[in-house]
Amino acid sequence: MSTGNNDFENDQIRSDTGVANKPSGSHSSLHALLPALALTTVTAVWGSTFFLIKGLVETIPPIDFLGIRFLIAGVLIGLLRFRSLLKASAAIWGKGAALGLIYASAQIFQTTGLQHTHASVSGFITGMYVVLTPVVLLLLFREKISALTWGTIIVATAGLMILSLNGFALGYGEVITLIGSLLYALHIVMLGHWAPDSDVMLLGAIQVMTVGVICFIASTPGGIELPHDPIQWMQMLYMAIIAGLLAILLQTWAQARISATSAAIIMTTEPLFAAGFAVALGGEHITWRLLVGGGLILAAMFGTELLPERVKSENR
Repeated sequence: MSTGNNDFENDQIRSDTGVANKPSGSHSSLHALLPALALTTVTAVWGSTFFLIKGLVETIPPIDFLGIRFLIAGVLIGLLRFRSLLKASAAIWGKGAALGLIYASAQIFQTTGLQHTHASVSGFITGMYVVLTPVVLLLLFREKISALTWGTIIVATAGLMILSLNGFALGYGEVITLIGSLLYALHIVMLGHWAPDSDVMLLGAIQVMTVGVICFIASTPGGIELPHDPIQWMQMLYMAIIAGLLAILLQTWAQARISATSAAIIMTTEPLFAAGFAVALGGEHITWRLLVGGGLILAAMFGTELLPERVKSENR
């Protein structure tokens, strides 16, 4: 996983590097370039995982897959940051554990849902966390949602219906994936609320370790199914180290150093990466439902961020 925000969250995702009072000109662009590139890399990596996960969970139960993946990531970061973790305060341990619990739950729902839907569809529905984020902000922090944002939520819902409806009911896989998307939105909000005032590397490390413990415990009843061959182990290591450990650390670091609007716009590219990888490497086909439904969801996700900014600039 992984994660975008909106203007309503700007007061919550700030860093000591000066996002709130950002310098102008070329220095400002250079100032934001590194975290923007980091977040883009994270988004591309997440997009690459949908068809890989789908292939792995065809032979490995989803919970076992998550248990192995995040146990590897958790043990690795625990060894690398052992001394720092021992000195970490109870407050940062509590925040990291809470974020890890949310993220682990999102991963479980997303991975289970992927067993029952196409990788490209899963990528688009998961990407709806960008649209769901303002709803979570409203519920948790009483942040007001503009009429423009409500409009984009309706557009996103229409896109989801085109992509996922079978008759008049959502399919099981789509519903489960949407719950995962909501949990990702909650993770984005809370990470944005806590990261600027925390040691982001420690916060990320504790998240990864917590996810590893939760997923491993959940996978132990009945025994754990391990990868069957070297190719599956290579895929598992990629999911654990690149798409798990490094992605979470980079996301935590970037969200503490880049404005909420910029982060959200960058992360809306995840569905594009997911669909691109699924079509190019996963053997899936481009359909009118994917184009129309996915296009509406992308339009809603971009509109959530771009339309409020345009209105503000025109009214200055």
